[in-house]
Amino acid sequence: MERTFAGRCLCGDVTFQASGKPVVVAQCHCEECRRLSGTGHASGAMFSWADVQIEGELGRYDYTSASGSTVTKTFCRTCGSSIYGTNSHSPGHVTLSLGAFDPAPELDIEVVIFDRDKPRWDTAGPDVMRFDTQPSWSPDD
Repeated sequence: MERTFAGRCLCGDVTFQASGKPVVVAQCHCEECRRLSGTGHASGAMFSWADVQIEGELGRYDYTSASGSTVTKTFCRTCGSSIYGTNSHSPGHVTLSLGAFDPAPELDIEVVIFDRDKPRWDTAGPDVMRFDTQPSWSPDD
């Protein structure tokens, strides 16, 4: 049986479901993710868009990353909760904000990116793969 993950924003106006196993569960310490989250990192589970359904009204913010990709971050227009992000270097995929998921203990951080930029007080477990910057990886590899 295929696992279905569910989640929502703080106020409940936006809900989502994702089916199957995530491509990757990552924690990012880049400047944009730190500022977006208001803490030392942002965490998310990447899925194929074909496996995700989202309901509710979203706001969005687009920016260009240091590598030149277009990054889109979405949020609930009512409460401001982060819902998902996309990156033009990974078309067909969406990264759902880990904190918006209903309890899902199997969604463990697998990879840390921009480890060089993490605050000293924000660390992941010792067994997590780390990259100093964005790895040259694609979900289709």
